[in-house]
Amino acid sequence: MIALEKLAATSAELFNPYLKDWKEKGKKVIGYTGTYIPEEIIYAAGMLPYRIRGIGCVKTVDADAFYGPVNCSYARCCLQLAIDGSYDFLDGAIFFYECDHMRRLYDNWRGQKKMPSFLHYLGLVHSITEHGLELFMKETLELKEHLEKHFGVKITEEKLRNAIKIYNETRNLLKELYKLRKKDEPLITGAETLAVVVAGTAMPKDEYNRLLKELLNEIGGRGGIFGKPRLMVGGSVNDDPGLIKLIEDLGAIVVADSLCFGARYFWDMVEEDEDSLRSIVTRYLYHIPCPRMFGEYPKRLNFIKDMARDAKIDGVILQNIRFCDMHGADNTLLQRDLEKEGIPVLRLERQYGPLADVGRIKTRVQAFLERIRK
Repeated sequence: MIALEKLAATSAELFNPYLKDWKEKGKKVIGYTGTYIPEEIIYAAGMLPYRIRGIGCVKTVDADAFYGPVNCSYARCCLQLAIDGSYDFLDGAIFFYECDHMRRLYDNWRGQKKMPSFLHYLGLVHSITEHGLELFMKETLELKEHLEKHFGVKITEEKLRNAIKIYNETRNLLKELYKLRKKDEPLITGAETLAVVVAGTAMPKDEYNRLLKELLNEIGGRGGIFGKPRLMVGGSVNDDPGLIKLIEDLGAIVVADSLCFGARYFWDMVEEDEDSLRSIVTRYLYHIPCPRMFGEYPKRLNFIKDMARDAKIDGVILQNIRFCDMHGADNTLLQRDLEKEGIPVLRLERQYGPLADVGRIKTRVQAFLERIRK
């Protein structure tokens, strides 16, 4: 499984070999947060979009001085890595209002004077409407112009169309991978799948697509996994395959997800229309929403129900990082409505980073699996 090993290794480190090679060629890397930053525009500028993560952070001593004790550990880990200099390889960074915690990541990072020379705050509406689309279009156009002016590049219609084709190819390949994970006898584990998706946020998409094609060929000859409870995982940001492996090591198989480092990241396509910029903006505003978007709970619920039905799941684990208000509240509603549909649900609160509370998580998951097996 050469392709799988390469992708898993890429997901496990911040400054991976593909990123190092990119930088050695003198090319730029632009960090971004969340799933609402239009990557195709960065790619069309000849730069590498790189999703900012907190992986590898084992302490938040410095970040704790800027965040209170009731702030998200994911945001604290990201800030700690910035203070440590782990993100000094970035040539630029783009932020938007994901939540109060991540909003302050922008402020605190900038306050450390550790920011790269290019810094942009993308205004994003909280309601998905036609008026909101026009406002987001305006904000995205300003981002495009800022990139062009700062780096002395030109983002043409042709470059945007090429970027759309490459990114849509990625989305189609990942959907093929998800078909294999939800088979009656899945050919890939949930932990492996998450590692593959995460790798795509930290390396050039053309190289990533090549590895995805190799991976699909490799796992096609695998034996399937059978006789295990089939689970779906949703909720807060999770870029750690270790959490999914912990669940699967207890005797389950994760065959579906609703995560921003999972299905919600790539599920929707960009229409290849004449106005490429508007097509990109439309896709990013209307894609499967996270709880930051007002009035979109029914869409999230229906997406989870559809995924659960298609993957023939036996139960759903809705995890949220401690003090993640949006997913904490959303998971309460999802648990209520999924249980009404006869779908067993486990709500699980956790910390981001090294799994310090492994014992507690194991106990909760084991009890949930016992409930499913009855």
